[in-house]
Amino acid sequence: MRIFLFNFYYCKLRNLRHRGGKYAIIPLLGLLIFSTCEKGRKMPEIPACIEEKIESIKSNPVWNPPAKIWQFEYNGQTVYYIPQRCCDIPSVLLDENCNVICSPDGGLTGNGDGKCSDFFDKQTDGKLIWEDKRTYP
Repeated sequence: MRIFLFNFYYCKLRNLRHRGGKYAIIPLLGLLIFSTCEKGRKMPEIPACIEEKIESIKSNPVWNPPAKIWQFEYNGQTVYYIPQRCCDIPSVLLDENCNVICSPDGGLTGNGDGKCSDFFDKQTDGKLIWEDKRTYP
C-alpha cells in the first residue's frame, strides 16, 4: 500500500512540478512522515495503585533527589521500583498490586532490608515510567 501511495504521489507531484507548482513536495513529505510512524507501539500500562502513588508523591513536597518510578521484570513478574530518597529512607519494590516486596537498597545500612539482595543483578527491561519534574527548593 505504501509503494502504491508513494508512486501515486510521486507521479502527481512530478506533473505539478513541471507545471510550476511551488509546493508540490509538501504532500509527499507529509505522507512519508505519517507512513513511517509506528502504529501499535504502546506505552507501558501503569496500574491504578501506582498512579495513586504518583499522585500521593506529587501532593507532598519535592523529594531530594526528586522521585522516580521504574518498571522492571524481576523473578518472572512486573515490579515497580521507587528509589531511595534523602538520608536513611529505603527504596521500595512493589508488585503490580502495590504490595511491598522488599527494599533493595537504602535504609540505615544502605543495603535495604536484605529480602531481595539479588534485585539489581536479576532485574531486566527497566523503563522509567514517571519522574517528578518539580525542582527542589
